[in-house]
Amino acid sequence: MALEGRALCMTIYVEDTDTWHHKPLFTEIVHRAHAFGLAGATVFRGAEGFGATSIVHTARLLSMADDLPTAIVIVDEEDRIRSFVPQLEELSISGLITLHRVEVIHYRGREEAST
Repeated sequence: MALEGRALCMTIYVEDTDTWHHKPLFTEIVHRAHAFGLAGATVFRGAEGFGATSIVHTARLLSMADDLPTAIVIVDEEDRIRSFVPQLEELSISGLITLHRVEVIHYRGREEAST
């Protein structure tokens, strides 16, 4: 798949303990993005953060190491990202979803790089 130039970046912020049908919510989102054929998705776990509840979650205190912030970042063409949004609506995500325009200057898989 070629991805170059203008694109859209979707970032979905959830807690690492959020689940969907007994598995991590971030895993479900990544698998849905893959099945949808999007260019790629990456999960980042945060060390500390807070959201709409204003409760600070941190990995620094053992007793509060649950519910750490997790971000799923997906980049693809704008129409493909916007078409993917309904896949997220049924997940009842408690968190934040943002979109911002990006410029892709390099996107190549390992197999493509070696040829």
